[in-house]
Parts: sequence; C-alpha cells; structure tokens
Amino acid sequence: MARPRTLRKQPPHRRLPVLAAAASLVVGLGALPAAAQPASPAAEATRTPAKTPVAVGYGGAVASVDADASAAGIEVLRKGGNAVDAAVATAAALGVTEPYSAGIGGGGYLVYYDAERHQISTIDGRERAPLTADKDLFLEHGKPIPFADAVTSGLSVGTPGTPATWDTALRTWGSRSLAQVLEPAERIARSGFTVDDTFRKQTADNQSRFKDFPATAKLFLPGGAPPATGSTFKNPDLARTYALLGERGVGALYHGELGRDIVKTVRKPPVDPASGRVARPGGLTERDLRAYGTKRQAPTHTSYRGLDVYGIGPSSSGGTTVAEALNILENGDLSKADEKTYLHRYIEASRIAFADRNRWVGDPAFEDVPTKPLTSQRFADARACLVKDDAVLTSPLAPGDPRRPVPCGAHGKAAPTPYEGQHTSHLTVADKWGNVVAYTLTIEQTGGSGITVPGRGFLLNNELTDFSFTPVTPGVHDPNLPGPGKRPRSSMSPTIVLDHGRPAFALGSPGGATIITTALQTLLNHVDRGMPLVDAIAAPRASQRNAAATELEPGLWNSPLRGRLERLGHVFKQNPEIGAATGVQRLPDGRWVAAAERTRRGGGSAMVVRPSGSPPVR
Repeated sequence: MARPRTLRKQPPHRRLPVLAAAASLVVGLGALPAAAQPASPAAEATRTPAKTPVAVGYGGAVASVDADASAAGIEVLRKGGNAVDAAVATAAALGVTEPYSAGIGGGGYLVYYDAERHQISTIDGRERAPLTADKDLFLEHGKPIPFADAVTSGLSVGTPGTPATWDTALRTWGSRSLAQVLEPAERIARSGFTVDDTFRKQTADNQSRFKDFPATAKLFLPGGAPPATGSTFKNPDLARTYALLGERGVGALYHGELGRDIVKTVRKPPVDPASGRVARPGGLTERDLRAYGTKRQAPTHTSYRGLDVYGIGPSSSGGTTVAEALNILENGDLSKADEKTYLHRYIEASRIAFADRNRWVGDPAFEDVPTKPLTSQRFADARACLVKDDAVLTSPLAPGDPRRPVPCGAHGKAAPTPYEGQHTSHLTVADKWGNVVAYTLTIEQTGGSGITVPGRGFLLNNELTDFSFTPVTPGVHDPNLPGPGKRPRSSMSPTIVLDHGRPAFALGSPGGATIITTALQTLLNHVDRGMPLVDAIAAPRASQRNAAATELEPGLWNSPLRGRLERLGHVFKQNPEIGAATGVQRLPDGRWVAAAERTRRGGGSAMVVRPSGSPPVR
C-alpha cells in the first residue's frame, strides 16, 4: 500500500512522547473504571461511568466523547471481542447518547490496523445522493435554496451508510455478531442514560425545529421542553430498532421494513401542519437503499519524521489534506521552532493544503481525483516554497497542479472552502492483540435534518448539504457538485500512525472542515512539540481553511502570541471551540494510553480494560 516517495534525506526518527505522571492527569486511574469491573447487566445498565480524559493500562483501550459509549466498547473488549467489535459497540452507543452527532441515520469512515497482517485498511461508509439527483439538487428557479431550508428537509437526506459500515467491518475483521455488539447500546437505550449539560444545550439549540416534527418532539422534547440536566433519557424505539437489526441484520434497513419507513419519512417529511414549516421532500427510494454499498479502498499514506501516517482517501478529503500539509512541513524542524514560527508554518501549510483540497477532491467514482499526486512529496515541495517565515499568504489562495507541479506555481482561480456542519463524533479503539480502529461517524449538523423516523428512534442525516449547491467559484470546475449516487466530499480524518509497521498512535475528531486542522495540529503537537497525547488534544487550536481569517480558540485568542502573529500579517477571528478529538497510543512496554478531551464538548471519556497507573515520565 505504500506509495513511492521522492528520495531525499529524512530527518532522524523522533521518539514519541509518553504521558507525564502528573497527578492532575491521572485522577481516578488508581481505581478500576466502572465498565472494567465485573458486574451484572442490571447494575451496568444503571451505572453512569465517570469521565476521565486519560487512562493507561492493558487489555485494550477506548476513547470517545461519552462515558457510556466508551464503557460499551470496554465491555465488549472485556468479553473477548476485538477492536472492530468494540468500535461498533461504541458507535452504536453513541447513537443513543450522542444522537445529534451520530447514529444509523448517517454515515462515516473507518480506518483499521490489522496486527496480524501489519496492514491498514479502510471503509468508506459515506452517504450517497439518490440516483435521481443531479447537479441542480438544491436549486429552485435557478438559484440555491437557503442553506437552513436545505438542512431541515428530506432533500438533504442521503442514503445512510453507518449500518453497512458496521456490517462490513464485522464481517471482514470482527469476531462477534452484530446482535452481540449491539447489546450494550440496546440496553442503554432501553434503560436510559443521564442527561448532561451538553445534551441539554444541543437539544435547546434545536428546539425551534425539533418541535415542528411530532416524532422528534415526542422523543427529544418530553413535555415540550429539553430534558433536564441530571434526568434519565430513554429511547425505547431505538432499543427496538437495534433489536431488529440484531435479529435480521442490516438487510432490515437496506431491503426491509426499516428502510421502507426511512423512505416514507424522507419523501413526505412528517411535519406538524400547524407549525407552518415547509420541509421539502427528498428523492430517496427503496432502490437507493438496495443499491447502497460501502467501499473498500486503499488508505492515503505519507511518511512524516520517520513515521507512516495513514488516513482515509476520497470521497473524504481528510487523508489527502493532512498528508499534503505534513509533506509541506516535513522540510523544517518544528521541534526547534519557537511557538510563533511553529503556528505560522502550521497555519500556512493548512491554507495551502485546503486550496488544493477545494479544487481537486470529490467522489472518485465521478471525479478524476489525483490522490497520489496530492499526497506526493514532489507536489508538496513545489507548494512549500510559498511559505515564508516573515510574510503571510493571502486567502483565498489559488490551487497548484499536483500532476504538473511548478515551484510556487498556481493553477487557475481560487476555490474557497464552503461551510460544513461541525457536530460529528469520533472514536478510537485498540485491543490486546494490537488491532486499532479510528472511526469517524456523523449525521452532519447538530441534530441532522431534525427529522426522526417515526417509531424508530433515530434522526436522519442532512449530509447532502455537504455538496456545493453551485460551483464555489464561477467558471471553475467544482468536484463537489451533486450527482446521481454521488458521495458528498467530507473532511473526516480518522488517522493511524505506525512506527516501523507497528501502531504508534491513532486519532481523529469531529468538527466539519475543522476536523482536518484538528487532526493535523494534534499530530504536530504530539510528534514535533513533544506533548503527551492528552496534552496534544487539550492544547488550544487554530484552524485555517483557505479563508481570509484564521479561527482561534480562546486559549490562543487571549494569548500574547496572537498579537505577535497579527504583526506578521495574520488575521484572526475567535471560535469558542474547535473539534473534540480522541486518540490511543501504544507505549513501549505494551500498555495502551486512551486520551480524550478535558473540556471540549463537556469532556471526553478515555478507558482501558485493566488500568495500571500512569506511564513513565518522558
């Protein structure tokens, strides 16, 4: 799978950092997490696991945004399941506890490391447009419909790919049946979970549209209001849906009654007539469901500081864009750069990589995507000469031509980055055999389309709004226009990094187009800046996506560093929160580190099967 690379002198391999034994980072590690203690199913059903951003130990690791979901994955690992089994169990639980970000009404991308074969594989489970769709999908009278109207409609719903992803992964690499790995999530849906501030706020933010769909209002607005923090939220309809999938397999959706209910809901959105809301119908059919299939394809690959970095290829732009930015940065030693220079180069590499991503990446079934040239060192070297330590590039920056690279050259007009919904979910899993899964899944916006399938307990995606409604730059070919059966371009960036063929670490994040910059910056923080993985995740973020202004989280916005970068020529705007990453890392002594957010999205949940305290100080 490794692609040929331009021969050149590589910097010496840098030993990866391990987590410092700071007491503040290992609170709770001395006690066995709730999910790792033997307990009856009834006790497990009512327990609310504690959240901790980092865990260290043996037997495997799970990191996600939610403690119940991480516990579901740990439960499967503890019972002898492998990383794929645990990843599906975690994802299914996120469909219960993070229903506004993930679920069987959406899609995603999975990257898998097979420890026995020392091989990386991927699954493209991205949603597809209906077979009747064309480039004018979101146009009325020749003009694009308002984005908000497109989101909350059947028109935005693509053929769900998440159930097919689970089925493909389990059949190819799993050791447990779909019914077995769905058991923890089914139990959580039936018995309930504790509502936290994040869940309540996300519900409140969607209340104005949720109330217009009776099935959505009944489920998520009990008594007409968002559920109270600390209350127990149950979803018996989803429990029954998971039971159906466990009994009949995903054919119940792609060929059966569940699919018929989805199609009926998309084609005639069940809106409250008294609401006055116009919810445009979509074109999804049972034929679209029958025709859907996941795609197995080669991962993207590049080398960085002697490590092998693997990601997801198109239809996602995550793997190509992260790889190009890393290749641009390869020639300079960021470990010795001061903070200003480090952030400046990172921002400029992101700007350039996004300029190329916007012009060249789309669904390769419809577009001639130059994946290998985009991820080549030859192309990156031609683009890297644009980066100057004493000047700032201007966005939107014109793309280069990866097939015919010209040093500092441009190819046509600039294509700015269109908006993408930011509330996806990512999970990272490892098992005792050394298998690793990085899996990002989504329903797009927070709350997806806002439309719940009546009696089924899950929201439908609005992924088709990831297409460009019209060409981003008039007169320039846009590879991301809608088409029949086409997958919209994504920014999801599940990433696995190998050290001499063995897992070093894996990571990923939600966040729309900021997923790419979050994955990139976290990787750089860990590899180049020497931060332990949990610190690399927690560090304040910057996101430049070929836009006039670079987004900064408060930690950088309020820092003197901002002024130093502004004097160089950078323009910034504040973003209160960028991404919500998770990762796992293999330590030299065989233990796993699971790492998640400390505060973003309410904090993440890192768990291991058998905790063993903190790793050695670096």
